[in-house]
Amino acid sequence: MLDRRSLFAATAAVGSFVGATFGSRKAKAATNTSVNMTPKGDVEPRGSKGRLERLPTLDSESIHDFVTGFRSWHSKGSRVVSQRVDKIMEENGLDPKGRYTREEVLPLIENDHIVGTSGRTWISNQQITWKNLQDHFHDNADAYIAEMEAADKAGPGTLELNPGLELPKYTKHEIHIQPGGYVGDEFAGHIYHYGTNSFYVGAIGDNEQDQIHIGTANRLPTPKDGKVMRILDMGCGTGQLTVALKERFPDAEVWGIDAGGPMVRYAHMRANDLGVDVNFAQRLVEDTKFEDGYFDIVVSYIINHELPQDISRKMIAEAHRLTRKGGYFYPIDFRSGGDTGRAYGQYRRWWDHRWNTEVWSHEYHTLDFDGEIEKAGFIINKETKPALPGFGARHAEKLA
Repeated sequence: MLDRRSLFAATAAVGSFVGATFGSRKAKAATNTSVNMTPKGDVEPRGSKGRLERLPTLDSESIHDFVTGFRSWHSKGSRVVSQRVDKIMEENGLDPKGRYTREEVLPLIENDHIVGTSGRTWISNQQITWKNLQDHFHDNADAYIAEMEAADKAGPGTLELNPGLELPKYTKHEIHIQPGGYVGDEFAGHIYHYGTNSFYVGAIGDNEQDQIHIGTANRLPTPKDGKVMRILDMGCGTGQLTVALKERFPDAEVWGIDAGGPMVRYAHMRANDLGVDVNFAQRLVEDTKFEDGYFDIVVSYIINHELPQDISRKMIAEAHRLTRKGGYFYPIDFRSGGDTGRAYGQYRRWWDHRWNTEVWSHEYHTLDFDGEIEKAGFIINKETKPALPGFGARHAEKLA
């Protein structure tokens, strides 16, 4: 069990590690030995573990293993913090099982030392995760850029980059405190892929072999007429679900779009490494440029809680325009539609917004997302089970 002594010991350990990891760039450069990479072609000096290329240095992989293990340990201790919040509610004469707004619970919880220590260790671990990855890819930038350049025009899939695209402000936030976010670092795709592998371990389970994305793709329904010729993944990120969809429907034309040029560039390179014929393009989910009714299936994967409400509405409208009659839209994300909940959950949602830069999380969770989908003209099939267990089941059919 994670007790007070364990939490404070963890704070000290992580604090020391942060100090070492966040040392000066100059000091690091004096001892860093660059990995042995060829200037062109595939950068993979330490091989792969199945679908996942290993980080090319033992030091970077060791740090990544540490932060992943720490995240898993921290996740197991969340029950203790939840119990602490329940006790605080009781001490204030409130039912710990009651439903409250964040405004009601925040003043009671935010200054508690146990809750605060848990949050501090979590965010320190997050910072180390990004710092380790960003330093590695930037320290070896020439080799990694050459690898992407070699892949840009290679097949089997295609890549469309739009460097002149005017990026809306909402795309430029550093979600998950990822340095540079999805659009501001040329290695955003690399950093996001390895970083989120660590996230999954602490939240859902191991995803080093894309098994969560593959399982999600395989659980998606097919249109009632069985026709699956074209599929679109909106906000595809590093393309893990996009690739999994092509693997399930090998005869379909599959597209993944994202505002982040570095994200789709990495997605394209990785899909080609895997030998999967997928098309990636840097485009906006609210303005995709595809023809009306072009797709049999339109999906998205945990993107809407990272969008303002107005952009989510525009994305839903765009999905309706793109989906052919008899096709469907399946946006995968958290359940939403309420402004109250258990105290710990409400506090965590606020904390995630404040410290993990989930800028629109509260907007999303208070949005009647299913209602917005129906307003756009879709009919939600209530019989379909979630494609990603634990998340909302939104099999939105376009019947007319």
